Amino acid sequence: MAYINVRGVEHYYEWVKKPSNSLAKPVMVFIHGWAGSARYWRSTANALSDEFDCLLYDLRGFGRSRGKPTIAQASESVAVSQSPQEELAAIQELTYELEEYADDLAALLDELQLQGVYINAHSMGASIATLFLNRYPQKVERGILTCSGVFEYDEKAFAAFHKFGGYVVKFRPKWLGKIPFVDRMFMARFLHRPIPKVERQAFLQDFLEADYDAALNTIFTSVSKAQSEVMPQEFAKLTVPTLLVAGEYDKIIPAQMGRQAAAMNDKVEFVMLPNTAHFPMLEDAPTYLRRVREFLQISPQPQVG
Repeated sequence: MAYINVRGVEHYYEWVKKPSNSLAKPVMVFIHGWAGSARYWRSTANALSDEFDCLLYDLRGFGRSRGKPTIAQASESVAVSQSPQEELAAIQELTYELEEYADDLAALLDELQLQGVYINAHSMGASIATLFLNRYPQKVERGILTCSGVFEYDEKAFAAFHKFGGYVVKFRPKWLGKIPFVDRMFMARFLHRPIPKVERQAFLQDFLEADYDAALNTIFTSVSKAQSEVMPQEFAKLTVPTLLVAGEYDKIIPAQMGRQAAAMNDKVEFVMLPNTAHFPMLEDAPTYLRRVREFLQISPQPQVG
């Protein structure tokens, strides 16, 4: 397991690569959604590893990445070459705004000395990616956003969502993961087609283990009046060629939200995958990969044997 210090917080990351006799392959960076982890991107990364060196990482406070450290923990992680007071202050000022997560990604790429990457992001991660594409366009070649879009502010609906979300985050007993079929019930709202049991169990485990502050606060920052106003502007000003993939039956981020976002900018190509919901890359991997390769103008590698 590999960890790297990003803005004072330990982040988990891993590479999915295949040996190549040709020149160095471009890098594709994968960003997961709320309460998830890089684990659910592994099958997609494996499928694209003939064409890309794939970098997977867990967002701050999710998966195997640490949450925002306490003052005592932060004191142990400060860089020797920097002023401890300045470093501690910077760590404590970290917030759960999606713009901060975009800056986390920029810092991660700087630490790994990566430029000209391809971004492949999902759900809340796709919102983070959109902000990143506009803040750091010089670092990116192309972007792929899965299950993303724009939404209108509804005060009552948002208040109800935040109240319910707060309860869900607070009530996450670890024993929940040991109850038979809970993983199936947990994922039912997200799927139209079944996915392997191991994937469902990993989702549930990630949700149960997500940092409380990160899980709770990103509910408020990703679904908010501010985001309903910001995201249309962000989509409108994209300069990086971008593919937006929607699931036909997605109840979390309906396909129409993605269609509306893509209509704001001719740099954004919209694709809807039939008979899928919030995880089209897992529900219909062959179609998803075909559309991604078409967008990237690459042909699938021939199978040997």
